Amino acid sequence: MNAAILAAGLGTRLRPLTHQRPKALLPVLNQPLLGVLLRQLQAAGFTRVAVNTHHLAATVQEYLASRDWGLEVVISHEPEILGTGGGLRGLGERLGPEPFLAINADTLTDLNLAAVFQMHQEDNLATLVLHWRRPYNSVWIDETGRVVSVGEPPDRPFRPPLAYTGVQMVSPGMLARLGTRGYADLVEAWREALAAGEIIGSILATGHFWQDLGTPAAYLETHRRLLAGEAPRLAPFLPPVADPFLGQGALLEDGAVCEGGVCLGQEVRVGAGARLKNTVVWEQARISPRVVLEDCIVGAGVEVRTSARGELLV
Repeated sequence: MNAAILAAGLGTRLRPLTHQRPKALLPVLNQPLLGVLLRQLQAAGFTRVAVNTHHLAATVQEYLASRDWGLEVVISHEPEILGTGGGLRGLGERLGPEPFLAINADTLTDLNLAAVFQMHQEDNLATLVLHWRRPYNSVWIDETGRVVSVGEPPDRPFRPPLAYTGVQMVSPGMLARLGTRGYADLVEAWREALAAGEIIGSILATGHFWQDLGTPAAYLETHRRLLAGEAPRLAPFLPPVADPFLGQGALLEDGAVCEGGVCLGQEVRVGAGARLKNTVVWEQARISPRVVLEDCIVGAGVEVRTSARGELLV
């Protein structure tokens, strides 16, 4: 089984954090998200995975080369960003003429990825994994599960719309609709395929953990949910959960208090009397005594000397 990870994005909504590292390598409980995805795919039985790169590409490539993932990893580098469609086309070209699973690199989920692969039907141009997730519900399906519209409501009544999880199966015919070179938009390609009478199927996911990490609020929400124990099926791919979560060598000095949703990276030092809530601190940062942080993300190596709320401290 082959898979593709779309990891070339610029991470604009997470700037300035993504000036330090690409979105695909954001730490989740101190583990780079890309590594979590690769371990999930390997455990699910996938044998070959393609990853596209653009922003801070060398950093991603060095990380991929840093260990044996138990599967073949190939890189599709984009000197110029090719968009959601162009990136998918490049990944498919690396993987060859067989259906493959594609997943966005800013998605953390416990979906059964092997089952998604097996449920894809040969006649489908693509099969989208959908779920109910306001305010992102914008995919309409009919009574058979076929997609009838994306983004715009259909011209006749259908069941309520659903949201795309960022996970799909892709057939070779889908790649043919993404052009031969240059930038391409995946949603527009879906719409053109539907207008031409092509079949895009769906899988309805329920009872699963899913979280995107594309914004600071979503990144903090991911940690809050994980630290609350909401994703037990992800346990094989993440370290044991505790709140606060302390990386190796992290230190809370006397009187420092963590009030929930706190993750500290390796060698972080939190000064005496400081108070943290719903805050993620990357490795080797320093929090001065009596500083209060709430709803914050602290970048690697940053020294925080004043209190803050709802800020990115880099």
